[in-house]
Amino acid sequence: MSLPDALANCLVLNTVAAARTLLRRGDAAFKPFGVTVQQFSLLAAIRFNPETPVAVLARRILLDRTSLTRNLDLLEQKNLVERVAGTDTSARLCRLTQDGSVLLDQLLDVWQRAQADIRDGFDETEADTYLRLVKHFARGK
Repeated sequence: MSLPDALANCLVLNTVAAARTLLRRGDAAFKPFGVTVQQFSLLAAIRFNPETPVAVLARRILLDRTSLTRNLDLLEQKNLVERVAGTDTSARLCRLTQDGSVLLDQLLDVWQRAQADIRDGFDETEADTYLRLVKHFARGK
């Protein structure tokens, strides 16, 4: 295989291109609501993992500390989340505000439609295979 063919078939380069495309599509779907894919992911993680320290949430959604702090600050400024002290004084927790909860309900509907749109053209086996592979790589294996 020639070098140009090898580059065209590179798993890393194709994954980066696919991730950028999917991220752009997701951000475009959420733009009318004033949030990004990362912020949506963080809002959902807070709702579905109550009383979970912020650092644990970051690991669950694969968000580095800098991105986590920046996104939490933005969500807090928009009155969508509030930071609260946990029972362990060193653990920081977040919870959705009423506005954040209402917005997340709307975003979940948008997300479901976006997922259906992205999966359009894939049969169930292809979608399952893709998901299994990206989860494998996301685990760092």
